[in-house]
Amino acid sequence: MTQTTDLLAQLADIDPASPLAAARQQRDAATRHSQGSYLALFSNGSTDFPLQQRLAVAAQVASWHQEDQLAAHYASQTASIPQNAAYQLALDHAQRLTFQPVSATAEHLVILQQAGWTPDAIVTLSQIIAFVSFQSRLVRGYRLISGYSVTDSHTAFSAGEWHHQPQTQTGKAAPVRFTTAELGWEPWIAAKPLAEYDAEQQQTLARFGHTDSDYFRLLGRNLPVLEQRTLTDKGIFYTSAGLPRAERELAAAVASKVNGCIFCASVHARKAAQLSKQPEAVQRLLDTPPGGQLSAQQSSRWQAEIDFAAAISATPASASAQQIQQLRAEGLNELELLDLLQSAAFFAWANRLMLTLGEPFIPAEHNQ
Repeated sequence: MTQTTDLLAQLADIDPASPLAAARQQRDAATRHSQGSYLALFSNGSTDFPLQQRLAVAAQVASWHQEDQLAAHYASQTASIPQNAAYQLALDHAQRLTFQPVSATAEHLVILQQAGWTPDAIVTLSQIIAFVSFQSRLVRGYRLISGYSVTDSHTAFSAGEWHHQPQTQTGKAAPVRFTTAELGWEPWIAAKPLAEYDAEQQQTLARFGHTDSDYFRLLGRNLPVLEQRTLTDKGIFYTSAGLPRAERELAAAVASKVNGCIFCASVHARKAAQLSKQPEAVQRLLDTPPGGQLSAQQSSRWQAEIDFAAAISATPASASAQQIQQLRAEGLNELELLDLLQSAAFFAWANRLMLTLGEPFIPAEHNQ
C-alpha cells in the first residue's frame, strides 16, 4: 500500500477550501502523523500478522463503529482469508477492545499466545483495533464540524464501568476508583527488553522519553507505529493557539471515564486540574458513578465540551450536530473544535491499549 493522500480528509469529504481544512493544516503534525500511523500499520504485513488479516480486522472494527465508508475502504482491499481458530480469537479480541475494553484480562492474552499469536503480533493487533477506533471518531467529528449530516447511533454517553479488583495479576494494590494520584502500570505480556533494541531503535525510544517505560517498550514491539503514534499525540496536545491545553486534557479525562481507564484518567485529570486551576470541578467529573452524567454541575462551556467528548467516545460514537452548535455558541472556533475532537478521539486509541495490554497499580509508597 503506497497511498499518500490524506485518507481521513477523503473519507470525511473535507472541502480543501474550508475552515476545517485550514485548521487541520494548522495542526499539520497531527494530520500527517495520523496518516503516518495508518501507513505504518497497513503498508506491509509481517510473517506473524499478514496484511490481508490486518485489513480484514480493520474492516470489521470500522463496521462495529458504524463508519461504513471507513469499513468499505478496508474491505475493498481485503481478499479471502482463512477463517481458522486463531483468526476467530483475534476477532474476539477486536470485539472486546471495540465495545468493552475494560473487560479485558491477562488470560485473554494468554489464550491468544497459546493459539500462536506472538507478542509482537498481539501488540500490532491491538494497535490496529485501537487506531481504527480513533479513525472512526475523527471521520464522524470532521463531518459534524463541516456541517454534514450523520447517522444517529442512539448510543448513550455516560460514565463507564471500571475495574474493582483490589489487586493486580501480580498481587500489587490496584486502584478501584478514579483519582488524580500518580499510578503505576504493568504489562500482561513482556515489554521488549531495552537490550533487544538496536542502537538506532534505542535512540528513537530515548528521543521520546520511552526508554524506562514498560508500556512504551511493550508498544515498541512495533516501533514504526509507536513512533507515528507518539508524533500524533504531540501534534494534538502540545501545540500553540486553539483550545486551551487544560480543556484538551479535560477531553482526554472524559474519554477515559467513558472507557473506564483509571490510569489514563489519573494522568489527564491531574493535568486538567493543574492547568485550569479548577481541581474541584475535575474531581466532580472523576466522582461521576457508572451511568452518570459527566457534565453535571459544570460551567456551561465545560458542560458543552464534556458532553461532546463523552458522545464522541461512546461506541458507536453518538456526537451530534446539536452538540457542535452548542460548542460554537460557547465561542469555540474551528481550530478549537478540531482540538477538542482530536483530544477525545486520541483516547479512544490510548485507553484501548492501556486497558487491554496491562493494568494500573498503586505504587507502594502511595499505599500506606
